[in-house]
Order: sequence, then structure tokens, then C-alpha cells
Amino acid sequence: MNELEQYFRQNNKNLINKWIHYFDIYDRHFARYKGKEVTILEIGVSHGGSLQMWKQYFGGNAKIYGIDINPECKKLEEENIKIFIGSQADRSFLRDIIKSIPPIDIIIEDGGHMMNQQIITFKELFDYVKDDGVYLSEDLHTSYWVKFGGGHKRRGTFIEYSKNLIDALNAHHTEQNSLKVSRFTNSADSIHYYDSVIVIEKRKKGKPYCEMFGKETFTETNPKQSIAAKLAFKYNNSLIKRINKLLRYFRLPSFIWK
Repeated sequence: MNELEQYFRQNNKNLINKWIHYFDIYDRHFARYKGKEVTILEIGVSHGGSLQMWKQYFGGNAKIYGIDINPECKKLEEENIKIFIGSQADRSFLRDIIKSIPPIDIIIEDGGHMMNQQIITFKELFDYVKDDGVYLSEDLHTSYWVKFGGGHKRRGTFIEYSKNLIDALNAHHTEQNSLKVSRFTNSADSIHYYDSVIVIEKRKKGKPYCEMFGKETFTETNPKQSIAAKLAFKYNNSLIKRINKLLRYFRLPSFIWK
């Protein structure tokens, strides 16, 4: 049991409501920030218990900010905890907050869990996370719950939206115009999926490259292969490549010559 779960189970202050497996996820991605001067933004304050938990976990150098639509949450402010009242689906509201707080190390998106709320929040705030920061969105099981606008492989859910980020992460390797290198491609280092949680760790980077060191231990081509066989292979390979490009256009499985 890590420090966060211990705090949760011993908590006799403001209410905290969490799925238990979240605590290992938090600790895995947040531990490196403990004791440092960090800026945390949590969307979804509720009764304020998690804001107090972050304050305890990260230490006295942390600046904790919260967003909630309920005006009552403003009463939960305390030293190093500031709360903004407004809707996470309001782009202007989110942009105004960014102007008034320091650069963000960690965003924890735990708000209303509706599909448009999660997508708008990500679109508006991800770029404002520091180059080595973390964006975490939780309770993604609502992408499967109809009352939140969810459903398995349903268009418009945050889960389906986030699957496109996997393509964006790998966009430097595409041969097709349908996938472009974006700011996300050059700023996201990794995407971690867990039950109901996605964690995106940032790192500014350019186009990836590979290198080779060492000596070959064997030749990869047969030196006795006839010129005719080599030409036949080249022709067939070219034909297969054209066929697969056509199949790729229609998003059909590839063809392999046996």
C-alpha cells in the first residue's frame, strides 16, 4: 500500500471518492514530483478531499489549483489551494485560468466525465502542461456508459478520441497524407492506458532516428542466387507493394505472397 492509499484509508477530513487501483497509477507517475516546487491542476473538486491529499503527498512547495462548477467549492480554499468556479466545457473559462496560474506540471482531469467535457478539457489544456509534465484523465469507463454519452466503439467518446492519439504519437513514421505530424507528436513522450485511466507523459522531441553499432555476423542475402531470381523477386515485391497500397487505401488487411 503506497502513501496515497494510506492517506485515503486514514482520512477523517474532507470526503475522497476513488477507485482503489488509481493509487498505484498516481504514485507511479507522480512520485518524481514529491517535495518539489510543482503546480497541480485538478478538474473536479467535489468535497475537496483529493486536493488536500495532493497537498500532503507533494509537500509544502506544491501549488494546488482546482476547478469545479459548484460555487460551494470555493469555501474549500486553504493555504496553497486555490479553486476556480466554472465549467470545464467552457473554452473561454479554461483559457482565462491558464493566464492566471503558473505553468502546469500535472493535470488531473476528474470532472463531469461527459464526453464533450473530457475532450474539450484535453484540447484546451494539454499544450499548457510543461514539456516534462503529466496529463492524467480518469473515470474513462464513462465512455462505455450510455448516460454519459458512451458506448463500445461509439463515435464521439473520449476513449475513441484518445485512440487517435496513438496514431499521432507515431506520425513521424507514416507514409500517408491522412496522418500528419502535430504538436502532440512532438511533445508527447508516452501514452499509458489503465482500467479507466489514461496518462500522457510529455517530453519535447524531434523526429526519431535509429543507429547501428557492431559487426554483422552473417550476410542476409544468398550470394549464389541467380540474377533472374533476384529480378523475379524484385518484380513480385513491387507488384505486392502496389497491391498493398491499394488495400491500404480501403483499410483492408494486407496481402502476403507465399
